[in-house]
Amino acid sequence: QVQLVESGGGLVQAGGSLRLSCAASGGVFSDNVIAWYRQPPGKRRELVAFVTVLGVTTYADSAKGRFTISRDNAEKIVYLQMNMLKPEDTAVYYCNAQLSGRGLPGPYWGQGTQVTVSS
Repeated sequence: QVQLVESGGGLVQAGGSLRLSCAASGGVFSDNVIAWYRQPPGKRRELVAFVTVLGVTTYADSAKGRFTISRDNAEKIVYLQMNMLKPEDTAVYYCNAQLSGRGLPGPYWGQGTQVTVSS
């Protein structure tokens, strides 16, 4: 079983940057696709980006060109670098893990980290 802990959220002005971290324990980290989801206030949770076991990345349209997901298998951490933040990026951001070859989202979620972007 994989345990995930997010960190790095906070309050930032529009145009600013934040780097979120997702630290994993348990399971075999390198066998898992890791994804970032977010849930804006009053809205459904949505996929932001994910990285495969081979390091291939995929982004939602809203994240393309501004966000970068990366993984460090040795440290069992996945990062989400968020640049040029907008007020509409305000949400609780969640880390998610799924064994490679299965659909997203996987069964393992972190507790979430709040990102607030002020205008």
